[in-house]
Amino acid sequence: MNDASAHRVMLVEDDAPLAAMISDYLEPHGYNVQIESRGDIAVDRIARENPDLVILDVNLPGLDGFGVCRAVRARYTGAIIMLTARGDEVDEVIGLEVGADDYLAKPVRPRALLARLRTHLRRSSASDSSSPPPSITVGTLVVDGAKRTAQIEDESLDLTSAEYDLLELLAQNAGRALSRNDIYMQIHGTRYDGLDRSIDLRVSRLRKKLGDDPTRPKRIKSVRGVGYMLSFET
Repeated sequence: MNDASAHRVMLVEDDAPLAAMISDYLEPHGYNVQIESRGDIAVDRIARENPDLVILDVNLPGLDGFGVCRAVRARYTGAIIMLTARGDEVDEVIGLEVGADDYLAKPVRPRALLARLRTHLRRSSASDSSSPPPSITVGTLVVDGAKRTAQIEDESLDLTSAEYDLLELLAQNAGRALSRNDIYMQIHGTRYDGLDRSIDLRVSRLRKKLGDDPTRPKRIKSVRGVGYMLSFET
């Protein structure tokens, strides 16, 4: 696709049939997909071409996906979606730690991938709009929608984009329990499939960064049979 208005996506994947399948599916939906099979080459290409979004496999020749993500994250502001082995929680945790915005387990479901792309690109467009969302204050937590930053007790929190999105959603609904499906629909644009643990992993990481006790959390509470709720009540 050569449409200048198409979103530019870089797919870093060394499995040629899978890369072709993803590209063939996305291009008719308005995406200009560029494929790179080597991680070390992808680092330079991402910096040089600055795509709107990167889809990044974990297992790559030259440099693995974690290394690529770590190398480009400081200078690349677009969304990075990592492809991981199904149920590999270690990959999911490391991916979020090195700055990935999201991950999708293999085998890749094209419709789910398309929904993730649309959600991240829509969020990116909203953050570039002339009327940024207002700041939200919940107790000692301040979430700045314009800068996409958060502070607690005047200390800045070092959040990945994915962690910020979840914290902002919880702050917008402070005092109200959100189900995993509610969170999943807002963040990913699709229904929760009952298997993906990305929300639980992000909650765990947010609790640590908020100084919450993981055994008796008071800030991000687990609501039995429902989901999660942000509360700064003492």
